[in-house]
Amino acid sequence: MGKVAQIYIAVDDPAHTPEVIESVKTLLPGYHVYALNELVSLTSVDNVPFLRPFLNVVIGVAVVIGAAVASLSMYMAIQQRTREIGILKSLGASKLLLLKIILLEAVFLGLGGSILGIGFSFMGRWLLARLVPASLPEAIVPEWWPIAGAIAMAAAVVGALYPGMLAARQDPIEALAYE
Repeated sequence: MGKVAQIYIAVDDPAHTPEVIESVKTLLPGYHVYALNELVSLTSVDNVPFLRPFLNVVIGVAVVIGAAVASLSMYMAIQQRTREIGILKSLGASKLLLLKIILLEAVFLGLGGSILGIGFSFMGRWLLARLVPASLPEAIVPEWWPIAGAIAMAAAVVGALYPGMLAARQDPIEALAYE
């Protein structure tokens, strides 16, 4: 006893499932016997204690880190383009136009990152299937792609707001003299 973790039994007719479960329970008293749909529902996100809040925290941390990375990359991009920003401002570009350009770049970065993330999820699923074939199947849910993309783009825009406002406030003379 204690050497077997799970036994799967195939039933010729799904209507006989309750009868088979009862007969297995009488043969193996003390063991838990579940139909497959019950077993799957036991391992859902809502039935594992504290899994939903844990996932929400992980998602929140990922969004904050994504916004920080977007902010840092946009800040560095603005630092490298100080001279170009000065030229645009000296030609009459408004603060709003500069902010729009920077936020648009952030949206495209978020969109590109979302597309790459979806591609990496397919590659990761393929890699796991090859390296660990007995693992649980990974589900890629296309209905979540717009939600994930919106979160990524929102994080990118929020992260680009501060560097964008810094660029919009630059003095054109100082920006042209920067090197």
